Amino acid sequence: MQLKIMPKKKRLPAGRVALILFLCQMISALEVPLDPKLLEDLVQPPTITQQSPKDYIIDPRENIVIQCEAKGKPPPSFSWTRNGTHFDIDKDPLVTMKPGSGTLTINIMSEGKAETYEGVYQCTARNERGAAISNNIVVRPSRSPLWTKEKLEPITLRNGQSLVLPCRPPLGLPPPIIFWMDNSFQRLPQSERVSQGLNGDLYFSNVLPEDTREDYICYARFNHTQTIQQKQPISVKVISVDELNDTIAANLSDTEFYSAKPNRERPPTFLTPEGNTSNKEELRGNVLSLECIAEGLPTPVIYWIKEDGMLPTNRTFYRNFKKTLQIIQVSEADSGNYQCIAKNALGAIHHTISVTVKAAPYWILAPQNLVLSPGEDGSLICRANGNPKPRISWLSNGVPIEIAPDDPSRKIDGDTIIFSNVQERSSAVYQCNASNEYGYLLANAFVNVLAEPPRILTSANTLYQVIANRPALLDCAFFGSPLPTIEWFKGAKGSALRDDIYVLHENGTLEIPVAQKDSTGTYTCVARNKLGMAKNEVHLEIKDPTRIIKQPEYAVVQRGSTVSFECKVKHDHTLTLTITWLKDNGELPSDGRFTVDKDHLEVADVRDSDGGAYTCVANTTLDMVSASAVLSVVAPTPTPAPIYDVPNPPFDLELTDQLDKSVQLSWTPGDDNNSPIIKFIIEYEDAMHEAGLWHHQTEVSGMQTTAQLKLSPYVNYSFRVMAVNSLGRSLPSEPSEQYLTKAAEPDTNPTAVEGLGSEPDNLVITWKPLNGFESNGPGLQYKVSWRQKDGDDEWASVVVANVSKYIVSGTPTFVPYLIKVQALNDVGFAPEPAVVMGHSGEDLPMVAPGNVRVNVVNSTLAEVHWDPVPLKSIRGHLQGYRIYYWKAQEGSLKRNRRHIEKKILTFQGSKTHGMLPGLEPFSHYALNVRVVNGKGEGPASPDRVFNTPEGVPSAPSSLKIINPTLDSLTLEWDPPSRPNGILTEYTLKYQPINSTHELGPLVDLKIPANKTRWTLKNLNFSTRYKFYFYAQTAAGSGSQITEEAVTTVDEAGILPPDVGAGKAMASRQVDIATQGWFIGLMCAVALLILILLIVCFIRRNKGGKYPVKEKEDAHADPEIQPMKEDDGTFGEYSDAEDHKPLKKGSRTPSDRTVKKEDSDDSLVDYGEGVNGQFNEDGSFIGQYSGKKEKEPAEGNESSEAPSPVNAMNSFV
Repeated sequence: MQLKIMPKKKRLPAGRVALILFLCQMISALEVPLDPKLLEDLVQPPTITQQSPKDYIIDPRENIVIQCEAKGKPPPSFSWTRNGTHFDIDKDPLVTMKPGSGTLTINIMSEGKAETYEGVYQCTARNERGAAISNNIVVRPSRSPLWTKEKLEPITLRNGQSLVLPCRPPLGLPPPIIFWMDNSFQRLPQSERVSQGLNGDLYFSNVLPEDTREDYICYARFNHTQTIQQKQPISVKVISVDELNDTIAANLSDTEFYSAKPNRERPPTFLTPEGNTSNKEELRGNVLSLECIAEGLPTPVIYWIKEDGMLPTNRTFYRNFKKTLQIIQVSEADSGNYQCIAKNALGAIHHTISVTVKAAPYWILAPQNLVLSPGEDGSLICRANGNPKPRISWLSNGVPIEIAPDDPSRKIDGDTIIFSNVQERSSAVYQCNASNEYGYLLANAFVNVLAEPPRILTSANTLYQVIANRPALLDCAFFGSPLPTIEWFKGAKGSALRDDIYVLHENGTLEIPVAQKDSTGTYTCVARNKLGMAKNEVHLEIKDPTRIIKQPEYAVVQRGSTVSFECKVKHDHTLTLTITWLKDNGELPSDGRFTVDKDHLEVADVRDSDGGAYTCVANTTLDMVSASAVLSVVAPTPTPAPIYDVPNPPFDLELTDQLDKSVQLSWTPGDDNNSPIIKFIIEYEDAMHEAGLWHHQTEVSGMQTTAQLKLSPYVNYSFRVMAVNSLGRSLPSEPSEQYLTKAAEPDTNPTAVEGLGSEPDNLVITWKPLNGFESNGPGLQYKVSWRQKDGDDEWASVVVANVSKYIVSGTPTFVPYLIKVQALNDVGFAPEPAVVMGHSGEDLPMVAPGNVRVNVVNSTLAEVHWDPVPLKSIRGHLQGYRIYYWKAQEGSLKRNRRHIEKKILTFQGSKTHGMLPGLEPFSHYALNVRVVNGKGEGPASPDRVFNTPEGVPSAPSSLKIINPTLDSLTLEWDPPSRPNGILTEYTLKYQPINSTHELGPLVDLKIPANKTRWTLKNLNFSTRYKFYFYAQTAAGSGSQITEEAVTTVDEAGILPPDVGAGKAMASRQVDIATQGWFIGLMCAVALLILILLIVCFIRRNKGGKYPVKEKEDAHADPEIQPMKEDDGTFGEYSDAEDHKPLKKGSRTPSDRTVKKEDSDDSLVDYGEGVNGQFNEDGSFIGQYSGKKEKEPAEGNESSEAPSPVNAMNSFV
């Protein structure tokens, strides 16, 4: 493949105005190179190259020079108009025109006045191809008038009052610069209290006695004439309150009394602007200046806000102690209401300034010169904007196009002139004028119709020499009309150049980004158009780079010794090498002690002044490299013990050999602090993409002071170096200068490319974008391509901005696609990306699974089988199959479908069978199967019904024992909540429990299934029974329920607690604490103990002694210990009339139990041997509980119940 530059042309069909924009994008003007030989032969319409400014203010003391320069072939002639009419310069002896130019010189220094030549001038440059015109140049002499004389009265005012000193300078051209000074030409100090306004007046928010002076002078400086005008001095006297009182007292009689009061503090008021609101209009691009100056005591502070938005951060500045707000480069977006707020300790006021930004015309697209060949098409576009919108008008050769000679190839369409099938007579210079009330723009653009065969302007057989691994640029400057195409060939046989290795620029230059040895050879540039062909040969030689293979090394020597630096260089033998030594980047001292011999530098008799950096510079005609080493000179005398530390940071970082993808970094090592440097660590910062973040670049030996660093394109590099010795790492060096590498096409493509549909008719392509470092250049975009995997379609592509997702609409449902995402930027494309496969969006499956079969395994488990659904009908990724199943009544499958709770089981993948666990026995079930994909479920298969066999029932729902008598108990129950089949009978087993909690013989009784009540007769009276009760089906016996109950004592019967209620008990205990007889007994015992305590207390107070000690020693009860009177404890305490041992049962052993033989009236008998306890309030703790057991033989454990007497001890 040959590299070509194709002319950017496109013929516009007649009447297709809608294609104008496209045409403008496709056509580029052909620039005529400024080659002397070419310019001698080519004709070219005039072009204005230099002119005076539109608003031209002149110095009336100097000659007037109005510039007008133009180029063209043949050279243009010049003429002028003044105030719209022809200006005949030949008739005015003071006016001359520069030869070969249109520049006018008006000699007013010899005679004449500048005012005579005020006016509007316009220059016309004309040749046979057309006429170009200049802007309207308004010439006005500058003026610096004097101040009008006025008598200024002295100003006297009281301390704290506000004051405005007017300036009112004379109107000059241009306006003067105002400033206030005193008689000594010293500027008057300004502050938040005293400041100069934009109008030049001097404002005092409040005056102080130090403001008194007689020389407040306003000066106006007129820069154009370099003159300064002065206003008459103003005298100001500030009187303090004490002075004012003294003056008043001296002028009043003794009978009068007056005293001036100190000036009171006051809230702010505005000195300027006046009122609450004001308006301000400014032009786009100018500086918007808003001012608010307030008076008050104490001095107010000014704040600024924009009511409908934020102040622009980078364009907002505060001047004059924040009394002036300036916004530079103002635009229409800065229009709005601005509020200034003046605030002091006594209050605040605000003023609103409504800002309107207008705009003089400014270019959006100025017309460009157009070079066409006969028969070609083209266009001139003139687009401008402004506020108000500017009016566009066209001129041809300086004449309004409406009255200009007609040209059949030309068509006017607003801001565009369309040319079709141009001929040589179509050559002309067109002027576009865009104007509104605030100004105008004028642009010249010629249409030059040329028919020229290609010409190559680069000299033949030019030799280019380039260092290897650097870019090579081979020039091929060309010209022709029509625009030629450029092709490059290499070698005598004309081998084609591949465009993936070479870069061909629009100016014809061939770039080899990285020239290698095999790039050497002869290259031929060929230019072609329809009028002919031209070619030129150039030669390229690739040279080896110059390298320093042994660098000078850092040296520390003693004063008076000799040091030598070595610098060995390898270079291309065809180039001449020059080695130069520098000291501290300057020449070596002219001293015989310095000797240079080939690649060595020797310094003899080293002195302190010889210390510094020595650099070896190796030069050829094509490249240069350098290396440095530092010489440190030390005293020969012994030095103190060395201090060991990490190195000092390197310094003097320098970047050399700056190439697109590499750079050489050199540095000077810091002091190693008596520990040799092992290595240097180099880090880099990318100020463009990750400012402030440093990354590891490379490491080099501690002997090196340079490093060749590989770089990435389009990165703003800064480098820093750290030295490392055995003690650690130094601090980083100061960053090097920044180096912005050239942009290049991206090296990599986005990763994590996926294609998934979010809707049935789309394909969502996502990827992980490149980061800023990987972009390699500006304008990062992505080329997204896709096509169906199984189709024959071509790749469809779209280029999107730097995003991470693109949605392809209108795709068929769930079709495999091949996808690739390629990165590109303003330079070019990344390598061809890898192709990944994705799928368009899924839709719900269309078909239900068929041939659904159910195999009942047992009463709680069933196995379901089905046939798989065809893959095409799934319309998505197969997620699995889902079984819906529910319990249904016979004959009501469809009627109550909505009210049935369905259960769901999902089987992943392509399984075609599954188990349904947890079914209820003896039940009627229905189920269906659905296929599931990523979108959802498909239709359900027809419902399949099945029945589960009988199972064992659950336990009866309840068991109550009611109506106890002497010899009978009645049992009442509820059937099992889950019979799990047809009940055949109930089984009742029971056995008595004696007083020692031993179980008696077990009685087994069968009860018909239709019964819910049964009475047991011929039972023993006052006996506890334990019952075991369960139901049966054909599948077997279910779970049992247990209960306990007691027959009554006699016919009247005292019902045990809760037996009458028939509740299930949690244990074998009887809660006697709730019995009336027990409560009465306890109250009587408590009353007796209380009486006993009272009697003992009375007897003790009478002083009687009781021989208790002998009784206690005899019993040896460890819980009863005597207390002695001498230590404040109880002494002997006894009843004199009762020397008998304590009554049995009055005290309990330490284990708080009462043996049966020790108590004749133990309450254990009443508790029926059931465990019991008392609360602290004397209430009995314990209740019946029925402990469910699996076997009747179990449950004979018992525990000794504590005696109620123990509980009584808690009352004492």
